[in-house]
Amino acid sequence: MEKIATENLALHDQFEFRDILPDEAQQAAKIERICFPPNEACSREMMLKRIAKAPDLFLVAAHRQTGKLAGFLNGLSTDERTFRDEFFTDADLHNPAGQTVMLLGLDVLPEYRGQGLARELMNIYLLKQRRRNKRLILLTCLESKVEMYQKMGFQDKGIANSSWGGEQWHEMSHVIS
Repeated sequence: MEKIATENLALHDQFEFRDILPDEAQQAAKIERICFPPNEACSREMMLKRIAKAPDLFLVAAHRQTGKLAGFLNGLSTDERTFRDEFFTDADLHNPAGQTVMLLGLDVLPEYRGQGLARELMNIYLLKQRRRNKRLILLTCLESKVEMYQKMGFQDKGIANSSWGGEQWHEMSHVIS
């Protein structure tokens, strides 16, 4: 993976930001179950399928001393411009040439929260997608996370056409120029 430098050098001293490795799939699935309640978490099987289909759309923060993942961001590419629940359950919707990235999860283990790791993962992810000529990044989030994603440059498009996990979601977008 190409090196992408951003402003937060302290985090880069502690973590390596890179694509996921095949042998880290089980670790990612476990982190997902820690970070999301059961009704929202991606299943182990689906996480493995996502990683197999779109490993380049997984960005991980691996702890430099232990090699263990502290967090990750993952998505699928498509030409669709509206988020739908099927992206969470069908990795075959991934179109590598698609101009839109549907972000499916931003996971940071509890012990690494509050250090700017989620923001740094997002900053690097957005830079990566810009270099890959993607045009639009979409995600859904609970109302309690809208402000966090707005600080990361996303716009709130209102209530999403999603009822994933029995929740009401906001659709957030980030246009890449």
